[in-house]
Amino acid sequence: MDAQGLNDNTIFGAEFRCKHFLFSEKYWPLNHGSFGTIPRMVQEYQQQLQLETEARPDTFFRYTHKDLLNKSRLAVATLLGADAAEVVLVPNATTGVNTILRNLTFGQGDVILYFNTIYGACAKSLQSLSEVCSVSSHQINITYPIQDDEILCHFRHAAEEVKAQGKQPKLAMFETVLTFPGALFPWESLVAICKELGIMSLIDGAHGLGHIDLTNLGNVKPDFMVSNCYKWLMVPRGCAVLYVPFQNQKLISSSIPTSWGYESRDDRAKMDPQVYFSRLFEKVATTDTTPYLCIPQALKFRSEICGGETQILKYCQNIVHQGGEEMAKIMDTEVLGGSSSTFQRCCFANVRLPLTLKELAADESCGQTVARWMQELTPVEYETYLPIRLYDGQFWCRISGQIYLTMSDFEWAAKTLLDLCKRAKEREWA
Repeated sequence: MDAQGLNDNTIFGAEFRCKHFLFSEKYWPLNHGSFGTIPRMVQEYQQQLQLETEARPDTFFRYTHKDLLNKSRLAVATLLGADAAEVVLVPNATTGVNTILRNLTFGQGDVILYFNTIYGACAKSLQSLSEVCSVSSHQINITYPIQDDEILCHFRHAAEEVKAQGKQPKLAMFETVLTFPGALFPWESLVAICKELGIMSLIDGAHGLGHIDLTNLGNVKPDFMVSNCYKWLMVPRGCAVLYVPFQNQKLISSSIPTSWGYESRDDRAKMDPQVYFSRLFEKVATTDTTPYLCIPQALKFRSEICGGETQILKYCQNIVHQGGEEMAKIMDTEVLGGSSSTFQRCCFANVRLPLTLKELAADESCGQTVARWMQELTPVEYETYLPIRLYDGQFWCRISGQIYLTMSDFEWAAKTLLDLCKRAKEREWA
């Protein structure tokens, strides 16, 4: 699959990359999942907005901005199957998670459930929260490959275990797509269990919009969800959507940081919660919010140039799974999860490296050092970035699928990893 024609005007792959994206000709963009990228037409639109900002700063910030912001909220709400008044824009998923955590009220004995697959910044957010309020956390340990039903059983067992200790599981945090290993998480089923057990749900959908179909979110109705727009939706960095259904908006008293939209408890009690919720996030602080305003332009690129969300997801999933299989073949290893839908229905593949702790005469701690050494070597010497981890005693690389990639990119990645493994066996890291 060096390129795939999806309609009369669209061929994804290498030529598409050169025409529509801004990568250096020498760079191999195989890690879309971390920071994403934007097409030329979105970058040009953002620059136009920034020029308008500088031409008439007061006019733009005080008047133009609000209208464009509302258009962005409406556009992104459609992708979530939600009402525009249920979504606001924040800089990133971490800000969104902290906004929810810092607005909820926790009492003695309240517990937050989370899985050991949690994103590192979110884990630190829970740790910080426990230092300022009376809430504790309960980690649920799972190891891939694992079936969704097993994950759900682990979750139910954890909730029962917390209750048996005389505590109350108040909130559960989980992902749409895991950061590592890259895999689709059973978020819809977990939301249903949370409703059944009376536990609030907070979804970290950092890898959500533009990566998987979220149009059913409004029907599933988690208590809270945040999803980055800058990773897979091709919006400039510094934009995420925070979803709070109408029934929970009364729980949100302040943005992070607290700013002009905030009102005292007595004053906001007199206000419509929907009006107050929207006002909180209209102007949080003076910063460059042009990424928020680029959502409609990014969706225009995805629709008019790429052929729509379905076409994009189809290509990204196909190329990464075919590419992952080819990498495993070249390295004589395997793809984590094989043909499991948990992995096939997202735009990541996890490929095992032909390297073992035994070959390195290393323990787990030393193995982590080797994984970091290989990973950090990729931008320094190979003009790429390959996320490499020691996971469950073996070395794995997470690879991303995207419309600007071809099979030759994955073949190159496999050969690069083989070279890194050879250098590791020669103990260059020591």
